[in-house]
Amino acid sequence: MKLGYFTLTDNPPAYGAVRKDPSRLLEEVMEQCLQAEEIGLNSVWVPEHHFGLFGVLPSAPVFLANVAARTKRVKLGPATVLLPVQHPLRVAEEFALLDLLSNGRAQLSVGRGYDAREYVAFGVDFAESQEIFFEGLDIIKKVWTHETSFHEGVHYQYPKITVLPRPVQQPYPPIYVACFSEPTLRYAARAGFDVIFAPFAAAMMFGSLKNAVSEFKKESETTGHVGRKAMCSYFVNVTYDKSETQKTKERLLHYFHGILPAFPADRDSAPPHIRYFVDIVERMQSMTTEDLGGRSIITGSPDDCINVLKDCEAAGIEEVILYFGFGGWGHSKTMESMERVAKELSPHFD
Repeated sequence: MKLGYFTLTDNPPAYGAVRKDPSRLLEEVMEQCLQAEEIGLNSVWVPEHHFGLFGVLPSAPVFLANVAARTKRVKLGPATVLLPVQHPLRVAEEFALLDLLSNGRAQLSVGRGYDAREYVAFGVDFAESQEIFFEGLDIIKKVWTHETSFHEGVHYQYPKITVLPRPVQQPYPPIYVACFSEPTLRYAARAGFDVIFAPFAAAMMFGSLKNAVSEFKKESETTGHVGRKAMCSYFVNVTYDKSETQKTKERLLHYFHGILPAFPADRDSAPPHIRYFVDIVERMQSMTTEDLGGRSIITGSPDDCINVLKDCEAAGIEEVILYFGFGGWGHSKTMESMERVAKELSPHFD
């Protein structure tokens, strides 16, 4: 199993006076991505969030192209492209170009997101996000698989075209679907895509991360897609005493309170396909540090952290992408946390 770097550039209004300058935060994230290569992490994953409502990075491929120019080995991925608010042909072009510029290091992760405010700003119907997403993802796979293609769908139509440049990786870069719901998991499996899980969401869907991975691979193989991969993301901080562990969990609660306004919270008004987020909101609102275990965060002694990661490995996870700087943490502390992972955890994995 491999380990990677992950961030959502969280900096929501709820952080109040301690919110960071957005431009400086992005500069810090760039330094962290470069350090990820230096300390031997396998990949870097950066987000797409708009208008400072939660995160501050609006364009993952632009940011990753800069990372590509300054690194040689680390793989480059978005976590996650908000596909319904972008034209899928544009996404296919941009990530094929990133694959070319990075000499075959691009990866693509796409999702529907959860923040209706971003949909409103771009004039996209949040209630139709699921079907727009599925059709857009099919288009990306189509134009990367076939040199020429055309499409006549419900939400997208285009004449016979060729997307250029062609991806370096063949038949195309890895495509991951961010899975927070069972319908999305089953769609990804049947369409032959890989998946990224949030462990707490996987546990809500199937009882455990292991069950979710098993169900995904079973569904994939049933439809003829053998060898599909599953990743997951985790908040992380290796700590050396109980006080440090407690403060890390308090920081995660601070993060949760910051993200709550982005989630649908009204069961009556939320679109049916996104209504499960109301359950997530209700759980987050009532959480205490005592509720934060191995399904939500990797923290504690090196042995404690290794045990959680070994459980991920046993569940069939190919890579865990680690969120170091959540909850408004300082840049120097984030860099130190990355170094701790490299020293204490990485030697026990790939």
